[in-house]
Amino acid sequence: MRDAEAVSTTRLQRLIWLALGLGLVAVAVAAGWRLRAGHEPPLPVYGTVPAFTLVDRSGKTVRAADLTRGPWIADFIFTRCGGMCPGLTATLASVLRRMPPNVIAVSFTVDPERDDPATLQRYAEQFGADPARWLFLTGDRPTIERVIRDGFRLSLAQVPPEERESSPEPITHSDRFALVDGALRIRGYYHGQDPDATAKLVDDARRLARDAS
Repeated sequence: MRDAEAVSTTRLQRLIWLALGLGLVAVAVAAGWRLRAGHEPPLPVYGTVPAFTLVDRSGKTVRAADLTRGPWIADFIFTRCGGMCPGLTATLASVLRRMPPNVIAVSFTVDPERDDPATLQRYAEQFGADPARWLFLTGDRPTIERVIRDGFRLSLAQVPPEERESSPEPITHSDRFALVDGALRIRGYYHGQDPDATAKLVDDARRLARDAS
C-alpha cells in the first residue's frame, strides 16, 4: 500500500513539474511573439529637427515640413572631401537599397558655398542616387550650421585658412548617420564607418518604416 502511495506521489510531482515547465515555455513563446509583433521598447528621442528651407540638387526648394511622410536617414558630406565623405555616401547608398520604399535619405552639404545644386547633382550621380528617394540639400551657411549644430547637435568646423588647400578634409564634421521619424524627431545616431552601427541603423529604420505604414 505504501509503495502504491509513493508511486502515486511521484507521478503527481512529475505532473506538477511538467505543468510548470509547459507554463514557462508558454510565457517565453508569448514574449517572443510580442517582440515579433512590434512590441519592442520604443527607440529613444534625441531631439527634433528644426524648421529649415534649403535647396535640393534638382533646384527644388525643400522645407523640413516636406520630410514628414515617413522615416529618413540624414548624413553630412561635401563634394570636394578627400576623406570619409565618399565612403559615407557609398555606405548610405547600400543602406538605402535595403530599406522599404517609405524610407528616404537626406544628405546635407557642409560646404554650401561650393556645393551648389549642379555640383551636388554630379556628385549624387557618381553613387547612382535615386532622386525620388535621396535628397542632396544646400543653402545658406547660417541655415546649414543651425540645422547641424542646433538641430542634430553634431560638430562642424573649418580647418584654418592656411591649412585648407592642402587638407583632404578642409571641413571637419561628424561621420554619423541620424535616423529621423515622420514627426521630425531624431531617433538614433550611428557611426557611418562602423559596420555594426550601420547594421543597427538598418534594423531601426525598418522598425520605424513598419510602424509608419
